[in-house]
Amino acid sequence: MKKHNFSAGPCILPQSVLQQAAAAVLNFDNLDLSLIEISHRSKNFIAVVDETVALVKELLGVPEGYSVIFLGGGASLEFCMVPYNFMRQGGKAAYLETGTWAKNARIESELFGETIVAASSADKNFSYIPKGFDIPADADYFHCTSNNTIFGTQMKSFPKTEVTTICDMSSDIFSRAINVADFGMIYAGAQKNMGPAGVTMVIVKDELLGKTGRSIPTMLDYRTHIKAESMFNTPPVFPIYVSMLTLRWLKENGGISWIEGVNQAKADLIYGEIDRNPLFVGTAAKEDRSNMNPTFLLTKPELAETFDKMWKAAGISGLPGHRSVGGYRASMYNAMPLSSVQVLVDVMKDLERIA
Repeated sequence: MKKHNFSAGPCILPQSVLQQAAAAVLNFDNLDLSLIEISHRSKNFIAVVDETVALVKELLGVPEGYSVIFLGGGASLEFCMVPYNFMRQGGKAAYLETGTWAKNARIESELFGETIVAASSADKNFSYIPKGFDIPADADYFHCTSNNTIFGTQMKSFPKTEVTTICDMSSDIFSRAINVADFGMIYAGAQKNMGPAGVTMVIVKDELLGKTGRSIPTMLDYRTHIKAESMFNTPPVFPIYVSMLTLRWLKENGGISWIEGVNQAKADLIYGEIDRNPLFVGTAAKEDRSNMNPTFLLTKPELAETFDKMWKAAGISGLPGHRSVGGYRASMYNAMPLSSVQVLVDVMKDLERIA
């Protein structure tokens, strides 16, 4: 029986997607060739890229004037590509620092010019999302991270500002409704809600590019990849294909509105137990709790060995928390079924009964 996969990433994927992807590795499109050995410029794979772009635009309601591209290098490469493409020479950027990846993005920006921390939750180990902060009106862009996998926090809304907003949505993209028009750019590594590691999706407003006055290396210029339709160099074929299958699965089941409801039900179930059960306590501020990555501690650390044996015996995998927080992290990405969350909650209840 497959494990209940609570790993923070790479993510759990729908079983149907895994089966289709496995079949394509052996024989793609009845070509008697593997997906991973065909030409990326063949009509068969170009059709995959085209469909994946179309699904992104349909599911997220991407407006006209935005391009969707697929890049290698992970979301971490975007940490330097963003200031390269958006920070004017002599300009500045503002960053919201809500966790490790948000901090890493800010550090890269400092290599390019003045970088302001608009607000930070480092004072409480990133256990909350700052609110009511000011974004300098003369900033070239404002950067934020929508969901923080390590610390279990999530932005429930985004600041209203005239400044171009750029968001790293790697760990909650496609999990809830967003208004793409509120952002100048959204980027997301695939390995949480889209597919396997190896491809990053970028949605960018075309008219914002080419205005920095910088000389940008060809591979780091978003315009290069837009013009080449993600084919400037050999793209990550397998991750793009699996992302297409996952987005098909999402659309066939009801799209963003459907999965948002499912994700809320999962979050309500586990947070309800964390708050009810005296043996557990959440680590994130309640109003900022992530629907993707609930984090919690045992109130009696001496029960850790017993609890660990129990959840492992129940077929649960990937539950230990990040070293920065400790305790446990139950990552519940889109493909995580409610039934798996119920298994974890039942183990938590069982621990209470025997403690």
